[in-house]
Amino acid sequence: MLNAFAELSTPLLADACVRTGVPLRAAPPGIGAVVPGHRIAGRALPARHYGSVDVFLEAFGRAEPGDVLVIDNGGRADEACIGDLVVLETEAAGLAGLVVWGLHRDTPELVEIGLPVFSYGSYPPGPVRVDEREPEALATARFGPHVVSSDDIVFGDDDGVLFIASWHTEQVLATAHQLHRTERAQADRIRAGETLRHQTAFDEYLAQRATDPTYTFRQHLRRIGGAIEE
Repeated sequence: MLNAFAELSTPLLADACVRTGVPLRAAPPGIGAVVPGHRIAGRALPARHYGSVDVFLEAFGRAEPGDVLVIDNGGRADEACIGDLVVLETEAAGLAGLVVWGLHRDTPELVEIGLPVFSYGSYPPGPVRVDEREPEALATARFGPHVVSSDDIVFGDDDGVLFIASWHTEQVLATAHQLHRTERAQADRIRAGETLRHQTAFDEYLAQRATDPTYTFRQHLRRIGGAIEE
């Protein structure tokens, strides 16, 4: 999956979701890689955190190589729910990385380990609570407004994290590749001196909008085969 994502980005996948009508499920703003430039792509392995790492260790027992541990810590800002030992164990279990709806700690050690970790950021204190565990603890993870399960594929890069249902992934990736080719060609033409306004026949769009106020730029782009927004 990471190879299929290699030439793409989460913005391209997001645009492809809109283009194909696939639900757009993005992690909340602020979720980012501990090490800039790290990328992640793999099947979600959900786990809900209740104050103890035991739920992660239990999740690893059902992991498959290349999975991504998706941790639901409720977006809490009062504790870091993972550190170097959990990340080392994640690596030992053959996972591709972690995404955390919450915070991490042991940043220098995580950088040294090198396994991709995405979170809201770092915070020194760990949990001091042990809450009651829910029946769905290993079945689904909440991540912002979304519920993530093993039916989802996780994609992450410097722009953030997306969750896409596995049965939509092939279609979204194919569309993203098409958008990528179109946008790169447009970028090359701008560098060669042909403005985006000329490429998108912007004067024609303005003329059409003057006669039909309901005519949108997105409609225009799709009609002429351009790509800049969805």
